[in-house]
Amino acid sequence: MEYSILTPTNFKTINWSGGTSTQLFIYPGKADYKKLNFDFRLSTAKVEIEKSEFTPLPGVSRHLMILDGEIEVEHKGQYKKYLKQFDTDTFEGDWHTSSIGKCTDFNLMTRNNSCGKISSLCFNAKEERKLSVKNNLSFFFVYAHNGKFIFQINTEEFIIHKGNLFCIQEPDNTHINVIAEKSGDIIITKIKTTTNVNTKAIK
Repeated sequence: MEYSILTPTNFKTINWSGGTSTQLFIYPGKADYKKLNFDFRLSTAKVEIEKSEFTPLPGVSRHLMILDGEIEVEHKGQYKKYLKQFDTDTFEGDWHTSSIGKCTDFNLMTRNNSCGKISSLCFNAKEERKLSVKNNLSFFFVYAHNGKFIFQINTEEFIIHKGNLFCIQEPDNTHINVIAEKSGDIIITKIKTTTNVNTKAIK
């Protein structure tokens, strides 16, 4: 089990047709998002125009969560969905997708033999919770959207600030004791990168 803390100095921001996208993590590390040769990618994006078209990404499964703002997503020929803070949508990258509204969102993209899930947790100041990290995962990420947190793993302690990404690779069965120094929100991402991926096995 290996863990690390990534900060905004580690992230890369690019422009897209509706705003900006900040890459938080890509795997493998030498993969290139534009070449679509990654297994998975984590990012945040700002939608800065009222109506935007999503970039076509053939072969990519997408998981979207709204961090701030509200939008209506339309997948042409599929469905429409209204999303407010911490709501999620899962769809395929080759769908013709557009949105109405401005927001900041969190994105998980998976390809090949990778799959994943995203979820959110909100904390009051001084609140304490335990996160279970299973050994059937390849990666376990916690992104601090707002607030400041203390993460305790075994005998080690980490300070996680707003905008930090905490990463555990090849986790053991363990727990993270999370203490919120002030109120805030975290986004949890669970990833499996195995030959026989079963999404239902990610809990």
